[in-house]
Amino acid sequence: MAGQLKEVRNRIRSIQNTQQITKAMKMVSAAKLRRAQDHIIQMRPYAQKLQELLSNIVSNSEGELGMALAVERPAEKVLFIVITSDRGLAGAYNANVLREASRLRQRNTDDGVKTLNYVAGRKGIGWHRFRDLEMVEQWFGFSAQPTYADAERLATAVLDAFEQDTKDGGVDEIYLVSTEFISMLTQRPVVRRLLPMEIEEREGERPGGPLPSYEFEPSTDVVLDALLPQYVASRIYYAMLEAAASELAARRRAMKAATDNANDLIERLTREANNARQAEITQEISEIVGGSNALAEANAGSE
Repeated sequence: MAGQLKEVRNRIRSIQNTQQITKAMKMVSAAKLRRAQDHIIQMRPYAQKLQELLSNIVSNSEGELGMALAVERPAEKVLFIVITSDRGLAGAYNANVLREASRLRQRNTDDGVKTLNYVAGRKGIGWHRFRDLEMVEQWFGFSAQPTYADAERLATAVLDAFEQDTKDGGVDEIYLVSTEFISMLTQRPVVRRLLPMEIEEREGERPGGPLPSYEFEPSTDVVLDALLPQYVASRIYYAMLEAAASELAARRRAMKAATDNANDLIERLTREANNARQAEITQEISEIVGGSNALAEANAGSE
C-alpha cells in the first residue's frame, strides 16, 4: 500500500513539472503571436498594393514578359512551395498543410503533371524524407520569425525555375501551400498560385475606382522585370508571416489543451492518492487494534 501511494505521488510531481512547461510554452506562444499579428497587419497594405500594381501592368502589357506572366499555358511541371514549421507541439498545424500538398500532388500525378517540391520547415522536410519524396530545394530555421531576406531566397530559387524552359528543368506554374491565419481560433491550409498571375476581369465599376493608367520609361517589360522579384518575394513573405502566426496560434491552443489535461489528470491522481492514504491509515489502525486484542487475549490466558 505504501509503495502504491509513493508511485502515485511521483506521478503527480512528474505531471506537475510537465504542466509548468506546457503553461510556459502557452504564454510564450501567446506573446509571440501578438507580434506576429502586428507584422501581418503592417505587411498587408504593401502586399495588396504591389499585387494590384503588377496585375494592372500585366493586364495592359503586350510584351513578352507580360504575356508569360498572364497567359495560361499547358502545365507539364508544377512547383509547390510547402511552408511548414521547424518545431512541433503545434497540434495538427503541419499535418493539415502536408495533407493538402499531398492531395494536390496526387491530383497532378493523376493528370500526368510532374510536381517539384520546394519545402520550408524541418517538419515538412522530415515528412518528405520519410516518404522518399524528392525535394528540389529545402529551407529551415525561420518558421517562427521569418524575415524578408528569407522570402527573397525562396523567391530567387522559384523564379529561376519559372524562367527556364521545362525541357531544361523549368516549371509552368508555381503554387504556395501554406496556412492562412484567420483568427486566434481558426487557421486553414490554403493553396495560392504565384505564377502565372491570376488576373481578375471585372464587369462594371471597380469598388475602389478605376485603376490608374501608367506610362513606362523605358518599357513595360523593363519595369516588370524589376518588380517581379519583389512581387514574388512579398507574396512569399506574407504567406510566411501568416504561417508563423498560425503556427504560434496552433501551439498556444495545443499547449492550453495539454495544460488543462494535466490539471484534470492531477486531480484524478490526487483522489487516488487520498484513497490510498486512507486505505493505508485504515490498515494501520486495523493492525494496531488486532495487536491490542491479541495482547489482551494473551494476558487473559496467562492469568
